[in-house]
Amino acid sequence: MLRLELSGISKQYPAVRANDRVSLRVKPGEIHAVLGENGAGKSTMMKIIYGAVQPDEGEMRWNGQPVKIKSPAEARALGISMVYQHFSLFDTLTAAENVWLGLGKGLALPEVARRIGEVAHTYGLDVDAQRPVHTLSVGERQRVEIVRALLTKPQLLILDEPTSVLTPQAVEKLFVTLRQLSADGCSILYISHKLDEIRALCHHCTVLRGGKVTGEVDPTQETNASLSRLMIGAEPPQLQHRPSQAGAPVLTVRQLSLARQDQFGADLHDIGFEVRAGEIVGVAGVSGNGQQELMAALSGEDPRAAAGSITLSGHDIAQAGPRARRALGLHFVPEERLGRGAVPMLSLAANTLLTRTETVSRAGWIASRRVQRLAEDLIARFNVRAGGAGAAAKSLSGGNLQKFIVGREIAAGPKLLIVSQPTWGVDVGAAAQIRGELLKLRDEGCALLVVSEELDELFEISDRLLVIAKGRVSPSVPVAQATIEQIGEWMSGLWHAEPAAAGTEA
Repeated sequence: MLRLELSGISKQYPAVRANDRVSLRVKPGEIHAVLGENGAGKSTMMKIIYGAVQPDEGEMRWNGQPVKIKSPAEARALGISMVYQHFSLFDTLTAAENVWLGLGKGLALPEVARRIGEVAHTYGLDVDAQRPVHTLSVGERQRVEIVRALLTKPQLLILDEPTSVLTPQAVEKLFVTLRQLSADGCSILYISHKLDEIRALCHHCTVLRGGKVTGEVDPTQETNASLSRLMIGAEPPQLQHRPSQAGAPVLTVRQLSLARQDQFGADLHDIGFEVRAGEIVGVAGVSGNGQQELMAALSGEDPRAAAGSITLSGHDIAQAGPRARRALGLHFVPEERLGRGAVPMLSLAANTLLTRTETVSRAGWIASRRVQRLAEDLIARFNVRAGGAGAAAKSLSGGNLQKFIVGREIAAGPKLLIVSQPTWGVDVGAAAQIRGELLKLRDEGCALLVVSEELDELFEISDRLLVIAKGRVSPSVPVAQATIEQIGEWMSGLWHAEPAAAGTEA
């Protein structure tokens, strides 16, 4: 008997047919991958299974019985749990309180906190149950979501990009967990754009393209290239990463120390490095080690830095706000797409106004047609799948919204671009496009600082690497001289007090 069966499921939105007569079959204990490019309909299908979206037509069977799941609460009662790509957590509540809300009223909050600790320890997921969610990094929020799902002891666990912000070590621990759940009979629907993960973990794979099922394969018998062809109709383009011709320093950070702004943050200690014109400096590290605090200090969200500790092309910007920094050529892509990178309810056209003010006159008048054209140009240039410039940001898939936000900042022609998690939750084709655009911008003379928990990504596009751990930054190392093992050790704070490479600062 099948654990889950979908037959002829369709869902039409005003601008797109997200699912078109989709069928899916999942066996008990099976780890089943759902593969497709951004906007292919994967998330819509998962939301239908979880009761968050109602299909227009089609049938669903659960353990052989026809069901109509009208809400996530009904799904959880049946034994279905889901971890969303975009997290569903209340920022003002603690991790324990968020988990408690999803477990019903049968347990006291202290008992929930205790169980969180047990599950987190068992599965190697570092979660502090008492921390407010607004103090957590994206990676830490991901762990809370996963622990919350595991506490329900599901028969079917849906994971939407579960490893997008986890370290390699944490991914391996998660895979041990998922294999154990599978051995215990739990079925797992696994959405990921990481083809190596799908081939290593999953028993079966259903491929979606344009809302339709285009194939079913055994991923263990496929290559990354063959899976890419099934997903996007071609292999992703190969990056042209030529040696950099680094110029003068653009960003210089000297003796930057900042006390945390909340009790769960990380203090920054004597941080120093520089980024030159025409180079990409990558910053690796486990989430929660000071990345958020460093990004806030560099972007202008936190202007408490000591005078002279941050300079941009010779200008002291340590205590300048974001607008003043943009005027000097600094543009920034935050790790949180919805809510910080874009306003969910506003159109894509309106979202250009967050950082692209060339369409606003000195008197404050908005040139509506120029705003519209700018959004349309970004959609076309960066191959964003959306219902036009008037589409709300929240209507886009995560990958397409990421392409729009990154494109918005790249197209501004920055002197310094700071990007946090550039390809989080983005399919292989879109990730290759974004990385290619970053390299192109570097070759045009821009200085780039890229913070990512994807080590493979950093090795692919960076010229030099830094590691941040416990609020301190390692010496820089040229990518050609670095190894993943070395960077992995440094992510634990284990670097020697060696002098930085010539032309850089430690």
